[in-house]
Amino acid sequence: MSSAPRTRFAGRTALVTGGGSGLGRAMALAFAAEGANVVVAGRTEGALKETVGLIADAGGTAVAIPADVSRSADLSALVEATVERFGSLDVAVNNAGVLRAGQPVAELPEEDWRTMLDINVTGVLLALQAEVRQMRTQPGGGTIVNVSSNLGPHTSLPGTIGYGATKAAVSALTRGAAIENIKDGVRINAVSPGSADTTMSLRQGESPAERTERMKNATPLGRVSTTEEVAAAVLYLASDESAPVVGADLVIDGGAAA
Repeated sequence: MSSAPRTRFAGRTALVTGGGSGLGRAMALAFAAEGANVVVAGRTEGALKETVGLIADAGGTAVAIPADVSRSADLSALVEATVERFGSLDVAVNNAGVLRAGQPVAELPEEDWRTMLDINVTGVLLALQAEVRQMRTQPGGGTIVNVSSNLGPHTSLPGTIGYGATKAAVSALTRGAAIENIKDGVRINAVSPGSADTTMSLRQGESPAERTERMKNATPLGRVSTTEEVAAAVLYLASDESAPVVGADLVIDGGAAA
């Protein structure tokens, strides 16, 4: 016998940055499937519209709003447009991020470093500021989930030191912001995925099948996480089921950092 559909986010509005592909798209679809009005944001309007189309095809409600998370004006406008469209901002997932890898730290191009800082760190900070300002005005507050990584806060790999440093900063931002804002009704946590079924986990020139073989011995679990599995963890942290969870960093990496 099939179980009834879950509706944990019925009547709520969820904003997902980096919602045009990969983990962000999976999160947007998952929130919509549980009743949320979803706003997908990012820099590539065509990809955002594809996500919205998938949600609409499944009977959900979503809109696409292009935004560059490294620009404070874009994020303020994004939150304002979200509230204007749906009346509130109840959940925010700060997922937008970039990976520039392959070079040892001594040879990391300054441009790559600054790009990762702008998107992965400043982007999360600016998003938090805009989201918290809105959520503090709402009687029900809100929940925020930042997407960090197992690389940086929990483990390291050669060629990813710069990326890991930015994600360690995301984890630190999460803990500090969580403590500062919980008394105002804004609950903040993070997830730290490892290798997931996205293009970001493919090495240069590697096929998905080759990645599958590599992962058999790369982690105790022996495989990448599915995007749906990571999305399920995000939805848990955003839901009332995790009400006492504040400032946590949930690692989803098949035991790689254990």
